[in-house]
Formats: sequence, structure tokens, C-alpha cells
Amino acid sequence: MRTWSRKRWVAAGAAGAVLAGGVALQSPAVAEPGDSTDVQVTVDIEEIEEPGVLAMSVAGDSVALAEDGSTLLVRQFVGTLPTVTVTDTRTPEEVPDNAAWAVLGSATDFVGGAGQGPISAGHLGWKPRLIDGGDTGLVAEGEEVVTVLDEPTQPGNNVGLVDQELLVSTFDSGAVAGDAYTVDADLFLRTPADVEAGSYTSTLTLSLFE
Repeated sequence: MRTWSRKRWVAAGAAGAVLAGGVALQSPAVAEPGDSTDVQVTVDIEEIEEPGVLAMSVAGDSVALAEDGSTLLVRQFVGTLPTVTVTDTRTPEEVPDNAAWAVLGSATDFVGGAGQGPISAGHLGWKPRLIDGGDTGLVAEGEEVVTVLDEPTQPGNNVGLVDQELLVSTFDSGAVAGDAYTVDADLFLRTPADVEAGSYTSTLTLSLFE
């Protein structure tokens, strides 16, 4: 009985040793509490290449005209158009061949707040003034447009701001691309001396075309 028991014990001990050795070879590393490992994450983001644009902005949305320079026959009210900026962020290669751009303006009749009037838009004129036309000399302001009460300063320009009058333009968009240009204008409303008193409102619309 002792011999059997001893052999059995020896065999069991040998098997246990082999099992223990196998576990030691396959056991994973064990992190201690509080250990940490960093993983670096990288990404390459390419710059988005967007085409340039031709755009217009106006530094304000209202003008209040004030009386100045009236005579016994004509009352005059003056003000300054908010600065208009034409920005072209395109490259010359992005501009269509033979392209030209222009800013045009037209006004509605002056409507009285208490039902008086109206005063025709033909009584509103302007004298454009180029503030910054760049270095090319290819951006220019439009001609003065006088009112229906004035003698024409050139043929057909005593019509007032009734229909698409030129504020600023270029005949070669490609040559002036990649820059910004600014312009404003002296505004003047001229009415008969007996114009009905009261508050009047007109809308001057500026449009950029190419």
C-alpha cells in the first residue's frame, strides 16, 4: 500500500510540475494598478482649394439726405452713398475670357410717409467717386448722372437714377482679378421749390454684373 501510494504521489507531483511549467510559458503580462500606455493618433488634412469669387459689399444700408444748396427755384438735399467694395479673389486663370464687371444702380420713386408725393426717381442723381481703383488703371467710376431738373452735362444723362446707371466698372476682369476696389458717390435730390413737405423714402438698388 505504501509503495502504491508513494508512486501515485510521485506521478501526481510530476504531472503537476509539467502543468505548472506550461502555464508559466503562456501567461500574459499583467499590468499593475495605475499603469498607463499612450497611443499616438495622427492624420494628414489637406488644404481645401476653393475657387475665387467676385463679390460686392456695401458699408451701410441707409442714407439720410439733408438740405444744402437750395435756391429760390430748386430745393436740394445731399448725402453720400455708403462705400461700395468689389472684391475679386479669383486668379486670372479662373476669369472667363473677355469678361468685364460693373456695378449699376437704380432707385425707386420717393414715397411720402403720410401719403404725400411721390417724387420721381428722376429727381435723384449721383456723382460716383473712385476711392481705390488699384494700380492697373483699369477700374473706373461712372459718369455723373444729373436730375430731370438739370441741364445735361453730357447727352442723355439728365434722367436721374431711374434705370441701371453706372457706379464703377472694368472692361477687363482678368487683368484686375485678385484685388479689392472701393467707390462711393455724392447723392443729390433736387425738387421744385413748392415740393410738399414731409418724410419720403426711396430704395436705391446696387447690382454687380459680369
